[in-house]
Amino acid sequence: MICRVCDGTELDLALDLGLHPWCNHFLRPEEAGTEPRYPLRLVHCRGCGLAQLDYTVNKETMFGDHTYLSGVTASLSRHFSQVAKEVDTRFGGRWQDKSVLDIGSNDGTQLTHFQSLGWEVLGVESSKTTAGIAQQRGVPTVQEFFNAELAQRLQRKFNVVNAAGVFFHLEELHSVTEGIRLSLADDGVFVVQFLYMQNIVENLAFDQIYHEHLLYYNLATIERLLARHGLAMFDAYLSPIHGGSMIGFVTHRGRQPPSARLQSLRAVEYARNSNALSTYLDFARRVARMRERNVEYLDRQKQAGKTIYGMGAPVKGNTLLNYFGVGVERIDCLVEKNPLRRGLLSPGMHIPVVMEDELARQPDVYYVLAWNFKDEILANHRELLQNGVEFYFPVDPQVEQLAA
Repeated sequence: MICRVCDGTELDLALDLGLHPWCNHFLRPEEAGTEPRYPLRLVHCRGCGLAQLDYTVNKETMFGDHTYLSGVTASLSRHFSQVAKEVDTRFGGRWQDKSVLDIGSNDGTQLTHFQSLGWEVLGVESSKTTAGIAQQRGVPTVQEFFNAELAQRLQRKFNVVNAAGVFFHLEELHSVTEGIRLSLADDGVFVVQFLYMQNIVENLAFDQIYHEHLLYYNLATIERLLARHGLAMFDAYLSPIHGGSMIGFVTHRGRQPPSARLQSLRAVEYARNSNALSTYLDFARRVARMRERNVEYLDRQKQAGKTIYGMGAPVKGNTLLNYFGVGVERIDCLVEKNPLRRGLLSPGMHIPVVMEDELARQPDVYYVLAWNFKDEILANHRELLQNGVEFYFPVDPQVEQLAA
């Protein structure tokens, strides 16, 4: 393969997680055991330092229709609200008629917050089910894959283009980035929100590696991509959402100098050697040790006669369950709020998904797969904690930092 960003041909294996099913393919019971498996390997480009997958499951399989809903989690909706308010406060005064295009707009949650601030909105979402939900909520949504060709068909410019949690999904990476350039007004701002690979490595959040996430950006690597398309980042900050996401502000090259905090983030990234192969090889070793610790923990609990439920059925949880080899012999069910996953089985490990409000009884232990919403989960389950139910976080940034 060639590097997805710089077209380099020298790529080294950094982390091999084995064969995995597409992790968002939750199954009906009769489908169990029929799902295909694909290599899940992280490789590192010697040329630009980008970490990326070396195998692509085609976008039609992964994003033509799926069960992820961004509006299910309150803390994510709050984050989207904060981003919309920040964009409106910082940049909204530039334009009389404010417009925003959201790429990968899902169920329209981000755009509803812009609508409440008086913006004209348009979403582009490939998933039929989620696009339909957005349209029912009154969010204008084009149900297609965004790329340069669609940007040309839209024949308009937007003051703001937003891509939240989608820019690392892109099979058509350069076409999409070019489409963003074409869609962005001359004085417009592209707001890119992406999982920050430096945090993934430092927090040992390897479960955020899955087939939908083709690319794993640090600032140096995403800025190289943007530069190829005449775009440049001028500001950024690290948000705690999803365990550590970078919120970057981008415009046409030459229009705005980099902020002091962006330059500071670049310097920290360089000092920590965040784009070096050696950093990723050490990450792989730590992930292997993490698997041993977690399996030992689960086995101790089962030997003590305790019942264990998974808390949440996030897509990333399936990377963890499949790599750890954890199925129904250790975890009885996955407790979820998203109604689109009611009665389904997790891909690969075939653990049944049960709605939180339909539980007949509580377990002794919750094994928290949705660890990135730790504060919200603990706040919502204070009574269970007081009654002695244990909440175990397999990925816990503070613990992993100490163990590193």
